[in-house]
Amino acid sequence: MIKIKNISLAYQNKRVIEDLSIDFHMGEFCALLGPNGAGKSTLLKAILGFQLEKTGKVYISGKELHDWSRQELAKQIAIIPQDFQLQFDYTVEDLVLMGRFPYLGRWQNYTNMDLEIVKQILMQLDLNPLKNKLYSHLSGGERRRVSIARALAQETQILLMDEAFANLDINHQLEIMQLLSEINREHNKLIILVSHNINLASEYCERIVMLREGKVIADGTPENIVNSKNLKELYNAELKIIKNPVSGKPNLIYPGKNAN
Repeated sequence: MIKIKNISLAYQNKRVIEDLSIDFHMGEFCALLGPNGAGKSTLLKAILGFQLEKTGKVYISGKELHDWSRQELAKQIAIIPQDFQLQFDYTVEDLVLMGRFPYLGRWQNYTNMDLEIVKQILMQLDLNPLKNKLYSHLSGGERRRVSIARALAQETQILLMDEAFANLDINHQLEIMQLLSEINREHNKLIILVSHNINLASEYCERIVMLREGKVIADGTPENIVNSKNLKELYNAELKIIKNPVSGKPNLIYPGKNAN
């Protein structure tokens, strides 16, 4: 689905990603882990075509990124942001309907099919009771579900999610990961999310890519790469990993204040 070949990216002459090559495939649920400034969000922007000053190439579904029109690319990739930056307030239903924009012709209004797709998504994500509620009146968890609903309304095979759990409490973090896991499993979508939560990524994602200073330092299943050695290289910290007694997945535990 996504092929990245030898890309280098910079902000104001500061190199953020250096000669990076990586592929992502249909049906994967992948987390990007790494410290702040590692290049995780920059990589998502590169996939969307929003990051300039780059060398190398990005291919989406076998076609070079720059050969896609913005409208057609929006039928391939949907982004789930940390939060919408709205100039005006909208209802939940109106925001989810915006996901149908790529399918509208010039001056065309929403069709019955568009309305039915949104209706089904609102029901699937348990947002129907909130459909007439203004976005500004929603909780953090509700806003994140609305973001996912709008992305689903685009009917893309690729979902990108930046800073997956920003400002969410633990029950909403679990809710979002369970929801994304169901979407990945039932619809075979490629989902790539940026996260700082090692344990949730390990529990729900089948693939983890660790980035530091714009380079991949580890890439594989949680069982193969979530270990003290890789986390030391990733975060420059002595961290201990144990096996979750329920799931069997590797989990991070924090050292006590008196640990040597």
